[in-house]
Amino acid sequence: MTSTSAHEINIEHWLNKVVQWSSTTSLEIQQDVCRHLPELHEFLLQIYETLKHMEPTSAIQRLPLLGQFLGRLCWNPFVIGHEDTQQLLIYCLCCLTSSEPQNAVQRKANSWVKRLFCHLFSSSENGREDTHIFTQLDCTAVVYYEKLLKNIILSLIKLLKRNQQDNSTALLAEQVRSISMICIPVLTMAEVFPLLEALLLYNGPEPYEVLDSHFLYAVNEAVQQKKIVLSESGVLSLWLRHLPSLEKAVLDLFQRLIALHSKSFREMEEIIKDSYLPPAACHPSIFKVIDDIFRRAILESEGNIKVITIVRLVTHCFIQEYYKDNAKARLPLRAYFSHKNTPLVLALLRKVEGLDSNIRVQHLKTIVNMLRRLDSEERSHENVFQSWFLLIRLGAWVDIAAEQLLTSDPEISDDLLWLLAFYYNPCNESQSRGRTMVEGKAVYEGLVSFQRSSTVCAMSFHKLFFEENKLNTWHPCTLQLVRHLCVTFIVLRPEWHSVAKDCISHMTQTQEAASEVSDVLARTLSRLDIPGMESQKIITIVHKLLQDL
Repeated sequence: MTSTSAHEINIEHWLNKVVQWSSTTSLEIQQDVCRHLPELHEFLLQIYETLKHMEPTSAIQRLPLLGQFLGRLCWNPFVIGHEDTQQLLIYCLCCLTSSEPQNAVQRKANSWVKRLFCHLFSSSENGREDTHIFTQLDCTAVVYYEKLLKNIILSLIKLLKRNQQDNSTALLAEQVRSISMICIPVLTMAEVFPLLEALLLYNGPEPYEVLDSHFLYAVNEAVQQKKIVLSESGVLSLWLRHLPSLEKAVLDLFQRLIALHSKSFREMEEIIKDSYLPPAACHPSIFKVIDDIFRRAILESEGNIKVITIVRLVTHCFIQEYYKDNAKARLPLRAYFSHKNTPLVLALLRKVEGLDSNIRVQHLKTIVNMLRRLDSEERSHENVFQSWFLLIRLGAWVDIAAEQLLTSDPEISDDLLWLLAFYYNPCNESQSRGRTMVEGKAVYEGLVSFQRSSTVCAMSFHKLFFEENKLNTWHPCTLQLVRHLCVTFIVLRPEWHSVAKDCISHMTQTQEAASEVSDVLARTLSRLDIPGMESQKIITIVHKLLQDL
């Protein structure tokens, strides 16, 4: 249809008609509305074709009666009950909104359109029972408005689909933005969810973001607060469109997990999986953003044990999600972890389950050799951090190193101690890692002597920590390494389970120490408490120790 210039549109005639229709609800008036619906539809089409080529301010100035005319139509149940006419009415309203209002006229128009849409979207919940009108329609007000709302949503979705096939990008982008703005007050209504999905998945020809940023922020807030539930593809599209929403989702997850007092990794994993982040992270762009946030969090927290645990758990959940659906075309898993030494990435990604002790030891030696070479030949602050950061995220082999150190041939003890020392003391300031190695080896040899002795005594652990005032002389990194070794020893030696509670008590004199010990216990439980693992005695003692802590 050819567009009509503004001065050719005679709104006054139709406005008089609409005012007459709203003055009474008599049967004659209702019949008159229905009789004129085809003509009204043609007139609205004429208005829409004109508005498409006008700026909102210009349209309001050149058609001063337009707002009153459209507003009155929105309150007439027979007009908005006619699907085609209602659809055109919605299109006209969308043309009158501004994505970035520049003046009072545009701001007032935006507010007015939002109020009209709120009325259209929520009328079914207002308990309206205009008995006389709806008796003529042979339905109740609630049923009528439910069907009306459904039709409005379908009309807007249809408009979005049509826009994606149209080449008039500049104008259509403005309409799409208008629809997104209109949704902000009503986005938590269940009936509106299909429209939210359609907006988030909208992929028009525009080379820029067409959805309103306030809309994207509001949707993300509603998702995070569980007020709405979107599909995974909808959430993925939201975060790809709006970086601040993704960043806020990651930071909100951090806050929830840090505030969690539970020591259960299972509970933490459930929260992580419930956040949509693991499946979304399978998209490389989103993984990169999450990875950068993790990097900053670890640096700013100076390696806080709780932050490291969260990073490690989120990475674990991501890897589980990655392997869940092998049919999807994705990058190789190693490509997600940016590190110039691909063999190191592959080595750390290798699954521990199913490998016997000898193979584990040989694999650990391979990891240690690669890390040592990087640490000596290509040493720089950035290279060391990159290797350490990779080890944090894929840290299962660190825990295996502690276990193998206490159960394998002493000839490999230096290699495994070096890996643990690097994990707990990557910076090596003033050659402090060498000191950590020496102090850690002394404790390791003490634990080995316990294995050879038939005596089980909690005071032996007390001496490891308090003899010669070691707590005050040990490097802080040594304390972390020693706690890891001692907890692992207690868990792996069944004969020590009887005094495990007292031993743990000697190690957890401070809140920081308790957090570190809890973390090692929780990681052990998470790794062993899986189907097919014959570790029930260990699982039981770890559960008990965690409860005591």
